[in-house]
Amino acid sequence: MSRRPFHLLTPLAATLLMGTAAQGQEHGAHQHDHEAHGHAHETHRHDRGHDNDRADAGLADRRLSAALTVEGIYHNRVSGDEGSPAGFGHGEGHDEGHEDHDAHGHEHGLDEGFNLGHSELMLRGQTSLFEGQAVVSLTEDDVSLEEAFVATRALPHDLRIKAGRFLSEIGHVNSRHPHAWDFIERPLVNEYLFGDHGLREDGVQLTWSPSPHTTLGTEWLQGDGEPLSRFDEGGSEARDSGPRLVTIFAKQRAALGDGQTLDYGASAGVNRQYVRLDDHGEHAHSLEGDGWFAGLDARYHYRSGRHGGRGDWTLGAEYFYTERDLTERVEHHHAWETRDDFTEQQDGAYVEAIYGVAPHWELGVRSEALGLTNETVHVHPSELESVDASYRHSGQATWRFRDHAFLRAQLSHEDFAGQDESWVAMLQFNATFGHQAGHAH
Repeated sequence: MSRRPFHLLTPLAATLLMGTAAQGQEHGAHQHDHEAHGHAHETHRHDRGHDNDRADAGLADRRLSAALTVEGIYHNRVSGDEGSPAGFGHGEGHDEGHEDHDAHGHEHGLDEGFNLGHSELMLRGQTSLFEGQAVVSLTEDDVSLEEAFVATRALPHDLRIKAGRFLSEIGHVNSRHPHAWDFIERPLVNEYLFGDHGLREDGVQLTWSPSPHTTLGTEWLQGDGEPLSRFDEGGSEARDSGPRLVTIFAKQRAALGDGQTLDYGASAGVNRQYVRLDDHGEHAHSLEGDGWFAGLDARYHYRSGRHGGRGDWTLGAEYFYTERDLTERVEHHHAWETRDDFTEQQDGAYVEAIYGVAPHWELGVRSEALGLTNETVHVHPSELESVDASYRHSGQATWRFRDHAFLRAQLSHEDFAGQDESWVAMLQFNATFGHQAGHAH
């Protein structure tokens, strides 16, 4: 896409932001970004909790808000080369030079030097019955629709339905946009198991909150995203109709007293079609089947009550495991022959800690492992291959110099299996302008 759409959106964003800036400044002047770290179901409960007060609100219910997030990143690979963790290229080193459909080359990779990063325009409207939200991603060369959904706000028995394109509520980080992360990069387990955007799909979500601190949910999704729902054209199977991916999740918040809370949850999903094609010209190998995943997440928060978040603690972790049951089919002269069955297994996890060392200053460390279990199919000959795990360790320092604006420095050490070790230094600027109400990223 040319840069012209980006230029056309600039005056639109400016107009919307000028209309909402005064309202947004008063409403969000003292809101700390850490509030976004809570589970999204708390936002849903808060919205529904005031429905009875809206009966006489009239035109006040018909609100449109906007927010523009602008990001810039300076990236410097101090040593080593960019690469993918072993076992997560599916064909990397096995396909004898043929195209690797899964190679994280990266569609959203960072160039050496200055990068625009992930900027976005959020539009949100609501009435007493419904709310709608659209998030448009803005890059240097492209404008794309990241999210667009409608959700109910007044169903009985604390039920909520969301429909459209949205980020899945599995785990902790998946449903959060980059400006709500504690580190510059998406965790490896989320990126390589669910994709560059995490698990983002078109579909329908149903949640039920039996208490203000508990949410249960399920999602029925189209199943178009790689790598979880990968489908390479040219295999022996035709594409099934959607929905092809179903998830379930449970989230709980426990108040531990003295400013302490614990958020924890579990999630799982089933994908009913997966096709990975390795085309060698005179013949082709197609691995076809289905898969499932399951994960756990937990996040402990301590709020000291001191100015600017000084003395605050956050400790979080996530783990996901995925398994694919596949049948190999080989094509010769336009005829497919069924061969062996395989079960691929992969997983990943991370642990991170954030501490407020001074007012508006925080330090964080994160340790990640990808492929602790890492068994994938190797062709020629066709067999399961177990490869080593990959690791990344990062440290960051963040200065939150204004509400909804921060400057972050990060240093990461990458130890990917099959690659030389490398060091990466990054500097990030991120600022959000406009109305923040309900923007639960």
